[in-house]
Amino acid sequence: MFNKVILVGNLTRDIELRYINTGSALGRTGIAVNRKYTVNGEKKEEVCFIDITFWGKLAEIANQYLRKGSQVLVEGRLMFETWQDQNGQNRSRHSITVENMQMLGGGPNQNSSHQQNSGYGQNNYQQNSGGYGQNNYQQNFKPNNNPYQKQQSPQNKNFQQDQNNFNDDGYENIPDVDIDDMGMDGDDELPF
Repeated sequence: MFNKVILVGNLTRDIELRYINTGSALGRTGIAVNRKYTVNGEKKEEVCFIDITFWGKLAEIANQYLRKGSQVLVEGRLMFETWQDQNGQNRSRHSITVENMQMLGGGPNQNSSHQQNSGYGQNNYQQNSGGYGQNNYQQNFKPNNNPYQKQQSPQNKNFQQDQNNFNDDGYENIPDVDIDDMGMDGDDELPF
């Protein structure tokens, strides 16, 4: 089955980083995503708070560069967790296990020197336990906010990717678009 989730939002707290027995990094935090809509001409907004988990090198990178309020795009899979609390009650929750992320900027304590673009079509710091297609490389953490920059493909498996082209405008100057102002009234006009 297909299990893919893509969210854009702001972190609700700093990342809690720890290392499990195998030595792998585990980072937990939350993300707040919102939806703006109009009901009877009145604009409304609903916010959803979702727990997210980073693993491996991605957890270490997220812990180093992201803080509470940081804006980020995360791509991952939906997980259903169950456990027993201290009183013996069965508890459960849905969360997202992050496989890829892209730092978007605009959050507190995040300036241009801490932004990094690891978007679609690039190597995305996902945990790879080996096997076919594994690339071993180093990534210089130089800001690159231009997602439309042409990426060069590597000629061999061991390479160093350098992101020197920095666009000061980045995502910060993209205006918010309210789809309700485009003439759509709620869920009635969705094509699916």
